[in-house]
Amino acid sequence: MVARMVVSEGSGGPFDLINGIPVHPLVVHAAVVLVPLTALGLIAMAIWPRFSARYGWLVVASGVVAAVSSFAAKESGEALEDRLTEPGFDHAELGELMPIFAAVLLIAVVGLWLIDRSTPAEGPAPRRGLRIAVAVVGVVIALGNLLWVYRVGDSGAKSVWSGKVAASESQGGSGDRDEDSD
Repeated sequence: MVARMVVSEGSGGPFDLINGIPVHPLVVHAAVVLVPLTALGLIAMAIWPRFSARYGWLVVASGVVAAVSSFAAKESGEALEDRLTEPGFDHAELGELMPIFAAVLLIAVVGLWLIDRSTPAEGPAPRRGLRIAVAVVGVVIALGNLLWVYRVGDSGAKSVWSGKVAASESQGGSGDRDEDSD
């Protein structure tokens, strides 16, 4: 069953349209790339303190942009949902939580980076214990973000593409092209 999209009057605003194109598909890709990149960066920081001390600022910067783009994707998704019918599946509900996941990821990255910048890995035992605890919690948060961004993205892709590819294949798979016209 193919979901029908009904275009209605939109709410306007900064997250609605840019030159007549919905903002959501324009900004969502930043979150889809930067949240996993930040999560993988956090895992690398947890495993290699020297990586954290040297390149942690890049992971922090990636985390900031990931959190902002996750928020922009959520807000623009809500604006798009106002223009169209329900997105289907559970995409809107899953997407509501993505900025929270990204913000917690950013907090974990900043925490680990600050610990690694302030004390060498061979530092006092209490500081090592704190680093290990933050690193373990950070890895769990990173894995949760990887899973969640996959779930949100998968449900979004299904809401956009389900039925369209199958319909295209049932029409001969050529789409709008007429291969016999040459």
